[in-house]
Amino acid sequence: MGKKSAEKPKKLSGEEGFNQYYESIYGPRWEGLKETFARENQPVEYKIPGAEKSYFLDSASVLAALCLPLKGAERILDLCAAPGGKTLVLASRMDPEALLSSNERSPERKHRLAVVVETCLPLEISARVKTSCSDGSTWCTRQSECFDRILLDAPCSSERHVYLDPKYLKDWSLSRIKTVTTEQWALLSSAYRLLQPGGILLYSTCALCPEENDGMISRLYKKFNKDGSAFELLPPSPELSEIEGFTKITLPQYEKTEFGYQILPDTANGAGPIYFSIIKKNNTLL
Repeated sequence: MGKKSAEKPKKLSGEEGFNQYYESIYGPRWEGLKETFARENQPVEYKIPGAEKSYFLDSASVLAALCLPLKGAERILDLCAAPGGKTLVLASRMDPEALLSSNERSPERKHRLAVVVETCLPLEISARVKTSCSDGSTWCTRQSECFDRILLDAPCSSERHVYLDPKYLKDWSLSRIKTVTTEQWALLSSAYRLLQPGGILLYSTCALCPEENDGMISRLYKKFNKDGSAFELLPPSPELSEIEGFTKITLPQYEKTEFGYQILPDTANGAGPIYFSIIKKNNTLL
């Protein structure tokens, strides 16, 4: 018998597959990105006057949380909040009468979140932050259109951490992206249903994979915005003056993507990666 005319393409997996996949997306830039992954990222200190402790987080995370406008917001939701850095940025910026719901589905991570809220916020602010432990993708089955600001920092592939961990790198495969995007879509569609008309949702990840970033916003368009009137995307307008008393920070540069913005460590002094998109809901779902 002769040889088969064609062989099935090899499925991408492990370190070799990981590099092939992301090089196909980022081209020559991929080598530079990996070099920045290997360098230690210097977190910034976030200390709110009156709080017991400081919190240290990536400057890209600060920027993303700063890009959710909070002026006039009364009910704010951080749907996937642990370990708590972005919750602190939101809490420190919200109006004096605003309430913040900070949720995490993992009991262990929720405990860490609650400790961060208790120790890194002064009592007058932490008293207006409620932590909870539940699956954010199911919230829309119990309530709808009840928050005027939502931050969804979705679980993601977190390629920087994968690259730096030999075990995760060895186990990497494209099927992981499919699993993650299924989870992200459940959370994003739930968050959109929870957002009231006129409200603003900030979707973010620390992923490099386009399916987890612009791909999610593309799905949101197809599901909820076929005629283009249901929601609109807003440009970022971070006001550094809102957090000047809490941190000494140089905000990193961000790059425009099709539906959002991305901070990549090779051009942001090691910060990131972070993707975010700012969605303003115009019409009710009812």
